[in-house]
Amino acid sequence: MLKEIAAALLQADVNVKLVAGLRKTVKSSVNLEEMVAGVNKRKSIQKAVFDALCGMLDPGINPYVMKKGKPNVIMFVGLQGSGKTTTCTKFAYYYQRKGWKVALVCADTFRAGAFDQLKQNATKVKIPFYGSYTEADPVKIAEDGVDRFRNENYEVIIVDTSGRHKQEEALFEEMKQLSASIEPDDVVFVMDSSIGQAAFDQAAAFRGCVDVGSVIITKLDGHAKGGGALSAVAATQSPIIFYGTGEHVDDFDTFSNRAFVSQLLGFGDMTGLINTIKDAGLDKQPELYTKLTQGVFTLRDMSEQFANILKMGPLGKVMSMIPGFGSQMMPKGKEKESAARIKKFMTMMDSMTDLELDSQNTAKLMNASRVARIARGAGRSVREVNELLEEFKRFQKMVGKMKNLKLNKA
Repeated sequence: MLKEIAAALLQADVNVKLVAGLRKTVKSSVNLEEMVAGVNKRKSIQKAVFDALCGMLDPGINPYVMKKGKPNVIMFVGLQGSGKTTTCTKFAYYYQRKGWKVALVCADTFRAGAFDQLKQNATKVKIPFYGSYTEADPVKIAEDGVDRFRNENYEVIIVDTSGRHKQEEALFEEMKQLSASIEPDDVVFVMDSSIGQAAFDQAAAFRGCVDVGSVIITKLDGHAKGGGALSAVAATQSPIIFYGTGEHVDDFDTFSNRAFVSQLLGFGDMTGLINTIKDAGLDKQPELYTKLTQGVFTLRDMSEQFANILKMGPLGKVMSMIPGFGSQMMPKGKEKESAARIKKFMTMMDSMTDLELDSQNTAKLMNASRVARIARGAGRSVREVNELLEEFKRFQKMVGKMKNLKLNKA
C-alpha cells in the first residue's frame, strides 16, 4: 500500500527525493510485523503517511505576524506567470477587510502592462497604489512608494516585484537590491501549484537569493494536485500562509496543513467542509442538516438549495469542498450563464409532482412518460429534463460523501 501512496504522490507532483524520504519515515514509524492482531494495517499506514506529510508542511517556523499601528512592508517574489500581481491584490484585500490600512506598490518594470494590471485590480477593491510609467528603475519606484505610504501611516505596504526565472541572473540581482533597499518585514514567495517537479529547484533559487519568510500557493482550482507545495516548503523552509483558487479577489483562503494533505491524499477537506456548512448556516436548518448527514438528498432539496446558490448561498460552497465536485455548478467568471441554467432547472422542478420532488429513488421513479410530462409542463425539451436529472444524480452522489458528518464535534 505504501508503494501505491508513493506513486500517487509522485503523480501529484511531489518531489522524488521528498517521496523517498517519506517512505523511510513511514517505514520507521510503522512496524507491520509487530502489530497486534485486529489492528487495521491499512489505516495505520494511512495515518503515518498523513502525519508525515503534515510534518513536511511544517518547517517549524511561525510566519511573520503583522504589527498593528506600524508599517509592515511585505515584498512579493515569484516566477513570471505565477499569479503574483493578482495575489498581491488578494492579500491586500484580505487585510483591508480586517480593518488594516493597506497600500500596493508596483515595482515590476520588466513585464509590459504590470502597472496597468495592479492599478486596475487595486481600483476595483479601492486600495491605494503607487507606480510609475516613466521611471525605469524598480528600486527607485519601490523606495518612493514605500516611503510615501510609510509617511501616510499605512500599516500593510505590499510591494509587487518582477516575475523571474531561476536562470535570469539579472532579475535575481535586481530582487536582491530591492530587498536591501526597502528592508521588507516579510518576503512572500508566490508559487503556481501546477509547475510540478520544477517547484523544488525554483523555490530553492529564490530562497538562495532573498530571505523568503512565507509561501502562497496559487491556482489550486485547476487540475494541479498541488504536490509542489510540499517542495516549496522543503526548499524555502517557510510556512504556507494562504492559497488562491481562482481569479476573483475573494478566491483566497488561509492555509491549513491537515486540510491540504487530506485533499492531496483524496480524503477530501472534511474540516473545511464542516466549517463551510457552519458558516453557511446549514447546521441551523435542522431538516436539511439531518438529511445531509444521513446522505439523503431529494429533488425538492435541490430546488431549495438552487434558490440559495442564486444568492451565492450555502450548498454551492459546500459542494466545492468535496473532492471531484469543484464549483462546476457555478464556475467563476460564468455566473450569468450558470444562473440562467439554474433558473431553467428550477422551472422544470416546478412542473414536478410532490411524489417526484420528495422521492429518494428518483432514478427508478422517473420513467419516459414522467420526463415527457415534466418537459411539456415547463416548456422544455426531454433532453433538458434528462440533463437536470443527470445533474441531480451527481449532487446526490456527492451528498452521499457527507454521510455521518458530526458537525457538533468539529
